Amino acid sequence: MAGSMHAMVLARPGTPLEWREVERPLPEPGEIGLRVEACGVCRTDLHILDGELADPVLPLIPGHEIVGRVEGLGAGMTVPAIGQRVGIGWLGRSCGCCGYCEEDRENLCDAPLFTGYTRDGGYAEHCVADARFVFPLPDAADPVALAPLLCAGLIGYRTLRLAGPARRIGIYGFGAAAHLLCQFCTSRGQEVYAFTRPGDTEGQAFARSLGAVWAGDSDSSPPVSLDVALIFAPVGALVPLALRRVRKGGTVVCGGIHMSDIPAFPYADLWEERSIRSVANLTRADGRDFLARALAAGIETHATAYPLQSANEALEDLRSGRLQGAAVLVPLRQS
Repeated sequence: MAGSMHAMVLARPGTPLEWREVERPLPEPGEIGLRVEACGVCRTDLHILDGELADPVLPLIPGHEIVGRVEGLGAGMTVPAIGQRVGIGWLGRSCGCCGYCEEDRENLCDAPLFTGYTRDGGYAEHCVADARFVFPLPDAADPVALAPLLCAGLIGYRTLRLAGPARRIGIYGFGAAAHLLCQFCTSRGQEVYAFTRPGDTEGQAFARSLGAVWAGDSDSSPPVSLDVALIFAPVGALVPLALRRVRKGGTVVCGGIHMSDIPAFPYADLWEERSIRSVANLTRADGRDFLARALAAGIETHATAYPLQSANEALEDLRSGRLQGAAVLVPLRQS
């Protein structure tokens, strides 16, 4: 695996990614080397690029929704097999020995590594990963369709799980995570109420096409009280709004890694045993469970493919809300 490759590199926050020829990584013991087939574009990548998440490892290759083929094994490794398709998500490694890891809560690990943040990710032709933190993926599936499942799907699933039992589910921010979660919920007979940016009639129509029973502006009132509200838009002002939409005993779950400040709101909005929760990362168990369920349910990913070197364009389309579904980068030249 010696030689070079092309990658989109973040030199410093607040600047566009740079198309560079860089050294091709070699897998160390316990790692595998991958030829990247596709890498999803996540809002977390925007938070890293904008400097809203502190202390990324620089220079950095972003990207944590990676689909690839195993092409090399670190010393002493025998699995997974060369040529096998696997996926890499946000949690790149956990320490395995802190109190959280010992409690099977590795998403809260005290010394983790995160793909595309504190270790290089998949905006590249090749990457390496800890072999314990990859997921086997179907060999015949479209890699562009698989990529968003590895974060948008996984974090959506964990957000739903933390909300608890629910029949009527509100989703604020109808992007990559929401469009997958909407299908997942409706496949289980749950009702989805979609909230979009005010005036986004296309987004509301998209939500209804995926099974939402109602769709409206984020400041609108749905026709019923919600059991839970899941927030994927990084807008703190949505939290008080969502609290007013859930029933007594209802839960609001914030699914993003970063959010603007939550404004003050009256205690009456929280009273009657309503609650607010946040989601931090995910576990490998989340990944195994969700991927099996999603593939069995036949969830359809709506993804727009971009050449790898067009990553800045994809990120701006995500930022501006021009996307329906997800954006995925595809290396066009495999070295």
